[in-house]
Amino acid sequence: MKNPLLLLGITAILSSCSQPAPQEKAAMVDSSSVSITRGEYLVNTSGCNDCHSPKMMTDKGPVPDPALLLSGHPQNLPLPGSDTATSNHWILFHMGGTAAKGPWGTSFAANLTPDPTGLGNWSEEQFFNAMRKGYYKGIEGGRMLLPLMPWPAYAQMTDEDLRSIFAYLKSLPPVKNIVPAPLPPGA
Repeated sequence: MKNPLLLLGITAILSSCSQPAPQEKAAMVDSSSVSITRGEYLVNTSGCNDCHSPKMMTDKGPVPDPALLLSGHPQNLPLPGSDTATSNHWILFHMGGTAAKGPWGTSFAANLTPDPTGLGNWSEEQFFNAMRKGYYKGIEGGRMLLPLMPWPAYAQMTDEDLRSIFAYLKSLPPVKNIVPAPLPPGA
């Protein structure tokens, strides 16, 4: 092209085409909220609150406590004693649903909120490792997640579903709660 102004004009037009229009920018923001909305849907329909949310008693029975949503087993909530022989053949649940005892010992539901005592410092890769490979805190070579965490079922979810769940969990209000360490059998 011999006309530099024409070349400059074409370059400007092509350059402006590669920038999203204001409506497209809004759509990009909306797509992240759709991801969070989908994550909330998946968390609510996959039973995550059953174990990871402390309960409060209502006239309809126990329901997740909205102030402690997905914050795991409360750090200062002691477990009542139980018959060791029974827990060798049965799975016993704490009344709040956040702890389970069985032949493996006692496991406590993790804090899934974005507080540093929960998922606050986790990367998406760690979350995928936990959900796909069953690694505690998503750390390769670490201990495996304990029963009753159904990570093999979550491993079947799409990358998009897991990203949406992670985005939703990161959008929750953080709850500081240091979940107790698991207990060995007989403890």
